[in-house]
Amino acid sequence: MPKREKRTLVDFGSKLTQLRKEAGLTQLELADEIGVSRRMIAYYEGESQHPPASLLPDLAQVLGVTTDELLGVAPLQRKSPSPSNRLLRRLQQIEKLKARERRQLLRIVDTFLENERLKKQVGAR
Repeated sequence: MPKREKRTLVDFGSKLTQLRKEAGLTQLELADEIGVSRRMIAYYEGESQHPPASLLPDLAQVLGVTTDELLGVAPLQRKSPSPSNRLLRRLQQIEKLKARERRQLLRIVDTFLENERLKKQVGAR
């Protein structure tokens, strides 16, 4: 019977750090999302080679990857750019604001967006 080839997992902590940063999350935000302490996230990122099996599904979901991608067993499938989880959470929080506060906040956002558009327009000349 042929021997099975051993797969070596990439360093889990490095992969977790990379995916967390790509998702635009701090350790505290990731911890809050999955219901653990920031210290646990720091531990998994820095000192642990053994991923927490019970947290893998939650970590993968929040980071927008499969558990195989999180573990480094499968390559990351780069999807078309979509809003980050962080941005989506912020938008959900904005939706819960009173109408007046939402309008004020949207005016501020619109000001920043218009400013950026004008910068690009001037730079294109």
